[in-house]
Amino acid sequence: MKFRLPGASASLCAAFMAIAAAMTGTAGAHADTPLAATDPAASGKPLVILGDSYTANGWAPFSNEKKCDHGDTAWPVQLSALMGVSGDQVWNQSCPGATIEGGDGYTLTVQAANAAKAGAFGPGTKLVTIQLGFNDHWGGADKSPWSSTEACFYDLAGGCGPEAVADGRMVDPRNITGTEYAARISKVVTYIRYYAPNARIVIVGYPELFRPDQQSICFDIVGVPVTQPDGRTVVEYFNRMDQAEREAAATMNLDYLDARALTAGHGLCTPQQWINGVFDPLVKVDGLPFHPAPQGDAVIANALYERYAR
Repeated sequence: MKFRLPGASASLCAAFMAIAAAMTGTAGAHADTPLAATDPAASGKPLVILGDSYTANGWAPFSNEKKCDHGDTAWPVQLSALMGVSGDQVWNQSCPGATIEGGDGYTLTVQAANAAKAGAFGPGTKLVTIQLGFNDHWGGADKSPWSSTEACFYDLAGGCGPEAVADGRMVDPRNITGTEYAARISKVVTYIRYYAPNARIVIVGYPELFRPDQQSICFDIVGVPVTQPDGRTVVEYFNRMDQAEREAAATMNLDYLDARALTAGHGLCTPQQWINGVFDPLVKVDGLPFHPAPQGDAVIANALYERYAR
């Protein structure tokens, strides 16, 4: 059954807002801290994970506590198992709501600085991953792509298309650029290259939620699809983020894992869905909505292992 924004939209909208808050909320206030020198004697940890909720992929929907929940099937967990590393051999401070820069949460600089303090960077560091961007404010905008999407989804009159951008209700996707992405991560990348000279640094892309050519967008609540017919700008956010990450990786001579290609055809409201809906019993009922289900995370973990960590 498929329907467009049902009559009980107020309660569904409240649910969507609560989910969005869980995705964009951060675990405590941490101002950006400078990157200090790593202990020269530190050998480093084989695997260092830097990222946002698409990396952490955990949540406690009935808890008011803000913390960096890590899902037990998230790709870093699956990748660690494939690499045969655990405990003190892995640094993972990925956190819902994390940004590359800005805000008061676990920014890329904060995550890297904390990793350095823990001796995570060194000659023994094999792989460093970065998966960030959707919570950032781009091009001087006053909101992020995620927060820009919240209000428009249930707006039948305005929708989530080009008109929403023109009206100032949504951020212009063109604000997201490879040049700015590269500039934002450059300081941390330079630091990692110096203190972990043997590490592969990989920008991990976001999985496919919607096909790149879609005009409408859809997600399911308890297995029932809900559609916003005018959703092109939301799709464009993913298109532009993919392009920006790809361009930044090429500019900086980094590796780029195209998670979108790996999960193509398995987005929201597809027959074989690898993205969680909202309390969807057919995918993962307790999975973080709009984030990878175990199958989606497994594909990303396996690709990272086969290409960079064997």
